[in-house]
Order: sequence, then C-alpha cells, then structure tokens
Amino acid sequence: MKMRAIITVIGQDQVGICAKVSTLCAEHNVNITAVSQNIFEDLFCMVMLVETDKLDINFGEFSELLSEQGKTMGLDIRVMHEDIFNSMHRI
Repeated sequence: MKMRAIITVIGQDQVGICAKVSTLCAEHNVNITAVSQNIFEDLFCMVMLVETDKLDINFGEFSELLSEQGKTMGLDIRVMHEDIFNSMHRI
C-alpha cells in the first residue's frame, strides 16, 4: 500500500512556487501524483497528493523543510499524512 500525504500551499502569487515545492519533493524521493492549483486575484492556492513511501528522511524533517521553504517565500506550506487529512475532513 502506498503511503500518501497532502501538501498545501497558500500565499501571495509569485514566480517559482510550483518549482520550489516540486524540487524539494524530488530531492527527497517524494512522488507527486496529483496537483490542483488556483489563483484568486493575487492569492495562490495549491494542493498536491504525494507518495511518501520512498521518502529518504523522516516525515517530520520533510514537513519542516517545506515549512521553512514557505517562510522564505512568504507562503504557508504544510504537509500531512493522508489518514490525518481524511480524518479531519470526514463528516
């Protein structure tokens, strides 16, 4: 069974958001399987479904790397295991 997670990115639209997040994923063997993004006026919103079963660092470290990348770009970038995401959004 594939281990999956959800990455969310929210903030001011700017050049390179997808590239920076995708690069961090690739550097740590995280496979991006689906992406949805929208720009509402100047607000960028992206959700990625990723496979983390080949992640080469622990999940907490990966989460921190994404968060730090977000801070340097003025964005909120978060990642959570699919199970947690599903539990939070279950009616």
